[in-house]
Amino acid sequence: MTGTATRYLYLARHGEAASEDGGLTDRGRRQATLLGQRLREVPLAAVHHGPLQRAEQTARLIGAELGNVPLGVSEVAGDYVPYMPTRDELPEESADFYLRFLSGATEEEREHGPALAREALEAFTGPVDGGQDRHELVVTHNFLIAWLVRDAMHAPQWRWLGLNHCNAALTVIRYAPGRAPSVLVSNDMRHLPPELRWTGFRPETHI
Repeated sequence: MTGTATRYLYLARHGEAASEDGGLTDRGRRQATLLGQRLREVPLAAVHHGPLQRAEQTARLIGAELGNVPLGVSEVAGDYVPYMPTRDELPEESADFYLRFLSGATEEEREHGPALAREALEAFTGPVDGGQDRHELVVTHNFLIAWLVRDAMHAPQWRWLGLNHCNAALTVIRYAPGRAPSVLVSNDMRHLPPELRWTGFRPETHI
């Protein structure tokens, strides 16, 4: 009986993109390359990425810095709304704000997204079978990173809302057997020079 071992899940939002449907900007490509350089010493077993161009390009640029780590596309690492709360789940003072934010989601997104989010929890979280620790990277989008951090903290399902992650920032969650998940690193940009941090965020949010 081999038992279980620790999973280290590395989460990175794609680099800066020209548009929601477009590829990376020059700054986004630099962000991805620098993140790959930071991860060179990590014994990554796999890199998963969402199907959209900005996630795929980011993963490939990271992979170019890692060597022979296998890259694979995953629909559950895509860009989707992971959970649609009802008004009574939300804090009274912020319910209107969050419901307005989510009002543009289509019926298909409202049904399909939560199903993918459940699959992502099955695919990417928890200890791993066997006796060897596993390190894997998921290159994805802000919503999924927020969803996985929320789950690791055992927060209410709606609480993925309000968790924001920067382009090419790094978050790491440890899933050790017999222990609660630990968020080891969150939204870390120390591999990026100041001019490549906080892209896409309004100046008042820069720290």
